Amino acid sequence: MIGINTAAGFLSLLDEDEPELHHYALQKLNELVAQFWAEVAHSIVKIEVLYEDEDFAYRKLAALVASKVYYHLGEFTEAMTFALGAGDLFDIQAKNEYVDTLIAKCFDEYIRLRRSLIDDGEAVTIDPRLENIIELMFNRCFDEGGYKEALGIALESRRMDKIKHSIMASNDTEDMLDYCTQVCSSLVTHRDFRHKVYTLIVELYKEQKKPDYLTVCRILISLDDANDTAATLVRLLNGSEDDLVLAYQIAFDLNTNATQQFLMRVRNELPEVKAKEISDDAPEGPTAMDVDSSSSADDFNSRNEKIRNILSGELTIDLYLEFLHRNNHADLGILKGTKSALDSRHSVTHSAVVFANALMNAGTTRDAFLRDNLEWLSRATNWAKFSVTAGLGVIHRGHLKEGKSLLAPYLPGSNSSAASSFSEGGALYALGLIHANHGGSILQYLRDALANCNGDTTVQHGACLGLGTAGMATADLGIYEDLKGVLFLDDASAGEAAGLAMGLVMLGTAQEVPISEMLAYAHETQHEKIIRGLAMGMALIMYGREAQADALIDQLILDTDPVLRYGGMYCIGMAYCGTANNNAIRRLLHIAVSDVSDDVRRAAVTCLGFLLSSQPEQCPKMVSLLAESYNPHVRYGSTLAVGIACAGSALPEAIDLLLPMTSDPVDFVRQGALISLAMVLIQVTRAQEPRVERVRKLFQEKISTKGEFAMAKFGAILGQGIIDAGGRNCTIQLHSISGHQNLPATVGLAVFAQYWYWYPLTHFMSLAFTPTTIITLNKDLKMPKFSFSSNCRPSMFAYPPKTKASTSNAPTKVATPVLSTAKKARKKKLDKLRASQGDAMQVDSPKNDEVKEEKIENPEEGKEEGEEKKEKKKKKEEPKMEIKHNPCRITLGQLKYLACDVDERYVPIRLTNKGDLFGIVMLKDLKPGEPEEFVDYAAEEKEKEKEKEKSEEKS
Repeated sequence: MIGINTAAGFLSLLDEDEPELHHYALQKLNELVAQFWAEVAHSIVKIEVLYEDEDFAYRKLAALVASKVYYHLGEFTEAMTFALGAGDLFDIQAKNEYVDTLIAKCFDEYIRLRRSLIDDGEAVTIDPRLENIIELMFNRCFDEGGYKEALGIALESRRMDKIKHSIMASNDTEDMLDYCTQVCSSLVTHRDFRHKVYTLIVELYKEQKKPDYLTVCRILISLDDANDTAATLVRLLNGSEDDLVLAYQIAFDLNTNATQQFLMRVRNELPEVKAKEISDDAPEGPTAMDVDSSSSADDFNSRNEKIRNILSGELTIDLYLEFLHRNNHADLGILKGTKSALDSRHSVTHSAVVFANALMNAGTTRDAFLRDNLEWLSRATNWAKFSVTAGLGVIHRGHLKEGKSLLAPYLPGSNSSAASSFSEGGALYALGLIHANHGGSILQYLRDALANCNGDTTVQHGACLGLGTAGMATADLGIYEDLKGVLFLDDASAGEAAGLAMGLVMLGTAQEVPISEMLAYAHETQHEKIIRGLAMGMALIMYGREAQADALIDQLILDTDPVLRYGGMYCIGMAYCGTANNNAIRRLLHIAVSDVSDDVRRAAVTCLGFLLSSQPEQCPKMVSLLAESYNPHVRYGSTLAVGIACAGSALPEAIDLLLPMTSDPVDFVRQGALISLAMVLIQVTRAQEPRVERVRKLFQEKISTKGEFAMAKFGAILGQGIIDAGGRNCTIQLHSISGHQNLPATVGLAVFAQYWYWYPLTHFMSLAFTPTTIITLNKDLKMPKFSFSSNCRPSMFAYPPKTKASTSNAPTKVATPVLSTAKKARKKKLDKLRASQGDAMQVDSPKNDEVKEEKIENPEEGKEEGEEKKEKKKKKEEPKMEIKHNPCRITLGQLKYLACDVDERYVPIRLTNKGDLFGIVMLKDLKPGEPEEFVDYAAEEKEKEKEKEKSEEKS
């Protein structure tokens, strides 16, 4: 057969009048279009005319040819439109590039239309032919077993019916439910639809024979369903011992991930009626709160009391407090060296050391540095004294039982000689930090202190900050009204704290009345500080509300006041925190390069860090160009964005971006780079990232350099406190192990960023610290002896060595000068002795004397060489794994190396993946009849003291 070199002959047939000739031409063109599409494209109008002629019997074939021509021209929308017109001739079962491309285009168009219909509520009409192709593709996925692919398409196109069918039709329903939960939490950006899917997942889980109650309750937190959560807990409390352990584990997870208001509602929904009062005729099911009559009254009441204690947060706080106190490895030598290298008369660096000490010892209750430097601390005056007193709240954070008594000398009404309005305000702020996110009974005391401060604005400032911190996310309208009363006094200092505290109390509620009141007053007042406090407060109220916050965001970013536009940036950051929403990112990037206010541009770049906290690897790429901006405020914002998004990750790209910025010509950019480096490298060892040692030395160099600006020194000093936070036992984690947004950490970092304007807000950094530990408990909430393995070298995640005392400035003995005449006299004397006594007397020659002197001058060389050899042997002998015992310090990077293959008696109740072995973990007892051994802190302390005595005796 002769090869065809052109399609001109077939194209000429399109000009004929006979339909059969048109049919023949279209058949041939359909076969040759892949080769001669460029020629056919010139006659595409003729083909379209044939398709539009309803009397033409072969119009579907004309549509197919036109579709292929447009496909080759790269016009995929037109190609899809004509492919839909081709009807049955467009074979979706065919395996070629043309079909795959157009099917993908059909999916994109269908998803776009469905989202406009479901998400935006627009009146959209979807072509039935397009729906038919999508249905055929769903059926194809089901027939071929591609249930996950079908689920993905269903989620994208908002098809609830297909989501359910994809899960139920699969062979492994539990695996599909778990997959759907993960995909929904990470990829579904529309909040309302995500909640619909979550509701469906909960329903399907409950239909399973053995529901995964851990996952169910995690989803119920996102749904804000306290009633169902309480019902689930009661059902487990009345079950077996394994169910009881699972209920306790769920309660600990709720305490970690839920707000105060949610936990309070769950406690209120738990049954107060004793089990013995329930008769045998009580109805079954949820209406009776699943109280099983077979359970004894005492047993149920004991379990109920324990789970209430867990939900109150007191047990969790006590366990973490004990761990941080006993495992404190804070290096006070760093603080002493920093203090001695600075001029104590400089208030900025003086306050920086106070902040660093508070962060370094956060939650450890160790205030030795403050007690040892009382004279140095007494130089703090006015607001510096406020910050010093508030720092006690950071150090004693979580010390709920003794917090008030510890601060008694400084609290209002103490009549102490050390009391002043600044120390009283700082003490109230400290009290709020101690009870951060766990207000409880202390809220009433703070309200009374606020009411009885006799108009002292400094005390009002501290009381407002304390109320906001302790009452975070309680949505208590009484507290809100008290704060609003302070706001209306129109004092700059107290009003700023009141506006911020109002946002903290109403955190994440998105209530219209508070927002409208705050926005109205922000337009009325003339105080910039009050406007800034209200702007941040409104941003916090919209925390996690996503699209629901868009109306307020539009209003704020279009305002003529740059301070309110500044609040609009943080409103975007808080509302879309951790979502990596494309529209929100696009908006922030636009404002970062277009707004006329440096403050607004700085805030826009900073808030990128909050949006990308779930994808930290993307943040350095996103801000890399902004980090090279001519505007120093934009550069500073890029450093803080990387620090927030990549906190605790030791991401090499983040370090590569931040290290050069520590030499930026502008001092506050260097400050931001130093702080962010500390956040990125928190709890990172030299074995994980060798540059951590360089960063630590960089902090010291910046502090000790006399010519360095105070702003950069402030950043270096804060960096020293952050990198060793919580006695080197805490990290910064914006997302919990279960995937929920860490509310205290996110809010803490957002408020901490306001230290730019007000230094006392630096203490909010402590809210972002999460203890890195594993504490295991049994069914009685006691701490049994439990062991597990860490399959890596111990030095990989060990504490960094403490700094040695510097001896470079210590006084040294000066060698006695010897004159040349004295040397000559000595030589003559030695010659006379040799001549008179001969060789009987052996006298050392000058050369031997010099050698001996050299040996005396360097007596340590031999020892050092020996020690180096010993160290090399130790390194060679270092084991490749170690056994960890309950409780112990475990960093986030260490989680992937853990294995529960040592202890034969206990197994964690949740162990679906490596990350589940973290925090407070409940244990299932595999040998319940045998006696248990528990952790004895007193015995451990005695053993440590004996080891110290032995080491001292050896030395």
